[in-house]
Amino acid sequence: MTVTVYSTPTCPFCNQLKTFLGENKIEFTNIDVSADQEKAQEMIKLSGQMGVPVTDIDGKIIIGFDRDKLVELLGIK
Repeated sequence: MTVTVYSTPTCPFCNQLKTFLGENKIEFTNIDVSADQEKAQEMIKLSGQMGVPVTDIDGKIIIGFDRDKLVELLGIK
């Protein structure tokens, strides 16, 4: 399973999301879209959103910190 988080360092929901993934031992790649315009454009193309966080789980896109959707897609019990 490939998990990518598009975030910014100052976003509280991004930090909650990354903490949640860490607590559940989910490996993920974090992309700071404030420092990488190319990745920011990639995130917008994938999600249609300019806001963060955006999470890509094997091609399934979650916008914001949606705990229920994360639990479902990641199989967290």
